Amino acid sequence: MKRLFILFLFVFLSIDIFAQTDSSHMNIDANYSRPFLIKDNTPVALGGYIEANTQYEGTDGIPEGFAFQFRRLTLFASSTISDNLKFLTEIEFEDGTKEINIEYAALDIMFNSLLNLRGGIVMNPIGSFNQNHDGPKWDFIDRPIEPTALLGATLSNVGFGLYGKYFISDLVFSYETYLTNGYDDHVIANDLNRTSLAAGKVNPEKFEESVSGIPMFSGKLAMKYRKIGEFGISYLNSVYNSWRIEGVEVDEKRSVNVLAFDLDVSITPTTYLRGEAAFVSVDVPESYSQQFGEKQYGGYVDIVQTVFQGEVFSFKDAKLNLCVRGEYVDFNSGTFNETGGNISDDITSFTGALSLRLTGSTVIKANYRYSIIQDLLGNPPSHNSALQFGLATYF
Repeated sequence: MKRLFILFLFVFLSIDIFAQTDSSHMNIDANYSRPFLIKDNTPVALGGYIEANTQYEGTDGIPEGFAFQFRRLTLFASSTISDNLKFLTEIEFEDGTKEINIEYAALDIMFNSLLNLRGGIVMNPIGSFNQNHDGPKWDFIDRPIEPTALLGATLSNVGFGLYGKYFISDLVFSYETYLTNGYDDHVIANDLNRTSLAAGKVNPEKFEESVSGIPMFSGKLAMKYRKIGEFGISYLNSVYNSWRIEGVEVDEKRSVNVLAFDLDVSITPTTYLRGEAAFVSVDVPESYSQQFGEKQYGGYVDIVQTVFQGEVFSFKDAKLNLCVRGEYVDFNSGTFNETGGNISDDITSFTGALSLRLTGSTVIKANYRYSIIQDLLGNPPSHNSALQFGLATYF
């Protein structure tokens, strides 16, 4: 199953696809590619989105019943301070008010299209989902497993960097590169008892200090052919441990390295494909047991097919989409030292979805998700399934 899914993933990520899109917008532009409300000559534009759903979930035939969820309310505001100065902030309330986060708050100083400076709280450009994660843009209720559980989306940190674009006829090239604070010791010292970048990003002190004292590097190169789509490659490196305390070295510098690939294309005018794959390498101390993986990888592929477009009730240009998602994440890619047997700890998941886009900014979603969850020792897997119904909208 694992090898078949990875083969399936990379066939789609390498296929030569003929598409018919015509836009210079890329994932690098996701923060500003949103509907904002501007009143007369006010200097600030406002916007936001919500996501809410209900689901009926069960594992191995044991139901958990219905649950209503208000997953997030996100508010954003932007201001064009001058022709060459822009500011944008994004504040998110998750699960009601269980979590309140400043996900983004950065000033852009624009010199020209190829060279611009950005500083503040920035989104680290690893993969595409971390930048382009707004619920109304997606036809699925759950966020993909690879960018969330593996990489810890949405990953943002305080720092500075450069970005830009270069245009050659129908080709658009973009780059981003940042030095920011990074992951912390919870990459391995966490309650999950596994290597987890998602746990390593949850540090309430990360906006004022760095655990390692060494900046995290994240960068991305992307290319878009306007008539086909976009391909990106990104890399991240972070020293995550407290290797020095009060000037005294107490450990080696232990690093996280991530290499990610992403693809966004239109196969036909009514068929859209999106995918992402990431490979993680973590320097784990020898004193930790083998349940803490040094190698992790995963990815997902979404296919969205428009089956109807036209008037639905009073909505003049509604779209009905039929969608499928396949995804796989291996949290511990390796073998046991004692037996040579495979270390499992992985998730394979498939989701079918039907979405009705009443407008470009409002979508109603119905999903069925089926997941196979394998534990560390490779015991018979558990099977989780969920029926979900929800909505997401910009406002």
